[in-house]
Amino acid sequence: MALRSRLRSALRKVLTAVHAGDKAAAQQVYKAAVPEIDRLVSKGILRKTRAARYKSRLNAKVKGMA
Repeated sequence: MALRSRLRSALRKVLTAVHAGDKAAAQQVYKAAVPEIDRLVSKGILRKTRAARYKSRLNAKVKGMA
């Protein structure tokens, strides 16, 4: 359960940085979130397709910032 909670926290940090408009912080937090997502896949908690979808959507939000 702790790993899933860490995932949610990581996703929330990225989205918070994106909504705040801080691109540098968003990129930094995104780079920290990717290993967390991959860790859940390796533990079998998250399917790899869902992990790829999370990473793709977060990366699109970060890159889409002005």
